[in-house]
Parts: sequence; structure tokens; C-alpha cells
Amino acid sequence: MPETQFVIVTQAESGQKLLQFLERRLTGDVPRSAIQKWIRTGQVRVDKGRKKPFDRIEAGQTVRIPPYTPGESKQVSETGDLKVAYEDAELLAVAKPAGLAAHGGDGVTDSVTARLRAKYRDAAFMPTLAHRLDRDTSGLLLAAKSYEALRELNDLFASNGVAKVYLAWVEGRWDEQDGALLEDVMEKRGAPGRERVRTGSGKTALARVTVLAAGRDRSLLAVRLLTGRTHQIRVQLASRGHPVVGDRKYGKSGSRTSRTNMRLHCYALRAGERTISLKPAWSGGWEVDREALQKALGLLFD
Repeated sequence: MPETQFVIVTQAESGQKLLQFLERRLTGDVPRSAIQKWIRTGQVRVDKGRKKPFDRIEAGQTVRIPPYTPGESKQVSETGDLKVAYEDAELLAVAKPAGLAAHGGDGVTDSVTARLRAKYRDAAFMPTLAHRLDRDTSGLLLAAKSYEALRELNDLFASNGVAKVYLAWVEGRWDEQDGALLEDVMEKRGAPGRERVRTGSGKTALARVTVLAAGRDRSLLAVRLLTGRTHQIRVQLASRGHPVVGDRKYGKSGSRTSRTNMRLHCYALRAGERTISLKPAWSGGWEVDREALQKALGLLFD
């Protein structure tokens, strides 16, 4: 039979809202609505007293968690492995493969967040993603290992304090000069699950592009993001007649490479004093040589 738990708030968890704390501790086994009901009815106590969902908790406090039966989501998500490209005391960088969603939901049971829960099930604070990548985009994803680190990362992203460089193979020959600025206004339209991002109205999207290799049929680009809009790189390149190779949403369905996996990769990040890079696992003529990787990495500091 399930039993009541009494857990101590760790330093890594300190400062969170009570609802956040419980969601992370229970790793998806209990729906948010049920947790909110526990708090509302007094089944959850902090140092024997009642709290509201958005009250903050501190290290050393004791939280009472009522008996519960774990759901099935955790068991389903423990089947996949997850490669970590970098890790220190405060954060880690996940090497996300193409095809794996960053977050679960809407019938998606396997995701980066689910695999993090499985890999770090005994951690004092479940590593939490500070940003996301499209499902078919590969590369670096940053996750915080404490609530304080998460707040710092969120502040950095909100203030454009994280520099990001992507690698992209695109259709056609790219003839723009190195450092060309892409500037558009774009917005998301359409029914849930069928949204598309279009240019012409909405929020400003900015990026700089440097060509690493240019051929008649395809080109390799390094893209330094200056804003972080949904599908930004894919839309900005496609709107100029150079869709990312393998992009089934914004690409050319009749092209010879339309059936290829999407060739878009988050290659390098600079967050504060940390610089992290991850070579794409591309093969079969899509490899990126050392000279091109070095040139792309340098864009973090332009």
C-alpha cells in the first residue's frame, strides 16, 4: 500500500513554488490537477502547516506528500538513452537526436524530459530544460541542475544573453555575403497541431548567416540566432528560396532531398563563461569538416 512521505527540501530545490516542487519531485506520476487538489484540501503540508500552490519553499523545510499510486508515464519513458555532451555542478547540455521531442504531451511519451527523469531519478533536483528545439532538429539543449541555476538560465535567455550557432544544409547555392543579416517579421497561425509560421506580420526575427560550403545543389550555412522565434531559421531560409534540406513542413516536397532527415543542428552555445559545442552526427556526404566547425564556432564571439 502507498504510504505518506515526508521529504526534506534540498538546497538545489530551494526557492521554488510549492506546486513546481511537487511536480518535479513526483516526476509526472501525478497530474497537476491532483496536486493542486492535495494542496487546496490540506493533504500537502510544509513544516506541518498549510500552504498555497505558489508559496515558495526553502531548504530544510519538511513537505508532507499524501499516499499515491504512480502512473504509467514514467515506466514508458525509461526505454530510451540520452547522451550528455557537457555537465558541471550547475547545468548540463543534452545531445538531442533528431526525431526526439524536447517535451512530452499530446500522446508523446518519449522525450528529452522523460529521459532526463529516468537518467537522474535520484537527483536532488530533476534537471529542467531552459529552452527547446524542434523535434526534427538535433543538437545542444541546456538543462539546469538546481532551481537557482534554472532562474539564471531563464534570465540569460530572456535577455539574449545566450549566443547560439546552428549548422544547416540548405537547398541551392547560397550567394549572400558572409554575415548577411536576415530580418523578418513572423507569426504563428493555424489550428493547434497544424500551426505554420509565416512572414509578413508579427514579431521581428533576426539572424546572421555565414556560408561554410556552397555548391550548385546545396550549401552548408552557419546561422547565428539573434532572436528566438518559433521555427525561425527554417522559415527565414525557406522564404528566401533556400529551405533546410529535409524540412517537410517548409521545404520543397518535390526536391531530391525531401526524404532526407532534416539537416539542422544546434552546434554551439555560449552562456556566461561557458562555451559548449557538439559536432553533428551526419554522414553519407553530409559531414562537416574541421575548418568549417572552427569557423562556425567563432561566430559565437562576433
